[in-house]
Amino acid sequence: MNKTIQDAYIVAATRLPVAKKNGAFKHVRPDDMLAHAIRSVVAQVPTVDPARIGDVIIGCAMPEGEQGMNVARIGLLLAGLPDTVPGMTINRFCSSGVQAVADAANQIRLGLADVMIAGGTESMTVMPQMTGNKMAMNPAVFTDEHLGIAYGMGLTAEKVATQWKIGREAQDAFAVESHRRAMAAITAGHFRAEISPYTVREHLPDLVSGEVGVLERYVEHDEGPRPDAAVDRLARLKPVFNVRGSVTAGNSSQMSDGAGAVMLVSESVLREHNLTPLARFAGYAVAGVAPEIMGIGPVAAIPKVLAQVGITQQDLDWIELNEAFAAQSLAVMQTLDLDPAKVNPLGGAIALGHPLGATGAIRTATVVHGLQRSGGKYGMVTMCIGTGMGAAAIFERV
Repeated sequence: MNKTIQDAYIVAATRLPVAKKNGAFKHVRPDDMLAHAIRSVVAQVPTVDPARIGDVIIGCAMPEGEQGMNVARIGLLLAGLPDTVPGMTINRFCSSGVQAVADAANQIRLGLADVMIAGGTESMTVMPQMTGNKMAMNPAVFTDEHLGIAYGMGLTAEKVATQWKIGREAQDAFAVESHRRAMAAITAGHFRAEISPYTVREHLPDLVSGEVGVLERYVEHDEGPRPDAAVDRLARLKPVFNVRGSVTAGNSSQMSDGAGAVMLVSESVLREHNLTPLARFAGYAVAGVAPEIMGIGPVAAIPKVLAQVGITQQDLDWIELNEAFAAQSLAVMQTLDLDPAKVNPLGGAIALGHPLGATGAIRTATVVHGLQRSGGKYGMVTMCIGTGMGAAAIFERV
């Protein structure tokens, strides 16, 4: 067995368009979304035999119902991969997708595999509420709020807005800019390289003829970005979580459906098949913060991963900071003094959506393709995580 740490390279990365909750993918199962992402990423590297895939690691924040039963294994079988390829579903809430990428990369770095697939899938349409199909919190949360799950995500955003003095006007302006950037990116075709369009098929019975017709819709663009987003429109929205608060539906991430997948290989496979990598996996770190201000999680995770990789914040050319809420994104940027021009240049989750456990994989596809297009060297995917955590992964264009 190879005892030295070796590099892991991303040779393909793709995602489905992100749909709104109860939107374009309303009748699409999350395991079918995942199968499409897996099938598409494997097709992008036709010289690599799928039988060589050591494992398929998939993130899902609510792994139950239609996305339960080890959705990773179900998805890879639906995608037509050989029975010999195993699959594992993991959960670290909103960072599940990028955690899957890191776990897959580490299998290669440790010499335990040469080819891996990582990704994420989430249908917020099939989940009746943010706590899943059955709310079953530990009763201790009623006597100790610090246990984290007692805080709804919106309330933590309000606490961050108050503590970091992020006003309503700044939040709304940030949200509008997210939509503007996303619309500009769609118009310029910047997402084309990373998106694998999906054909939605709906079966419609004709009660008169007794026949069942099939309606097909080709989905190729993210559904969330709004060309009419404006500060004066957002200003009319009422706070959702605190009657005197500032967090609204307009300056929060959208509830969404989506999936993404990447293929990682070792350097030996890279040479064997003469593959051109999109990026090298450089490092990944997670950190904990107080649950009531969970949105600030990246502030703890980013310095850890930068130290691990051996670069500075100024070396980052592209930063995908998940916009769970405008308040927490602005607080992270303010605390770390992140360059707004480098943060979410194509828009973020307020416009593009946030399908929870899939988001990390989706934004990994965005950053590695973005580095290729822009010529940047280092890119980062980072996000806050429910119950008080943060995650950050760094990728290097090679």
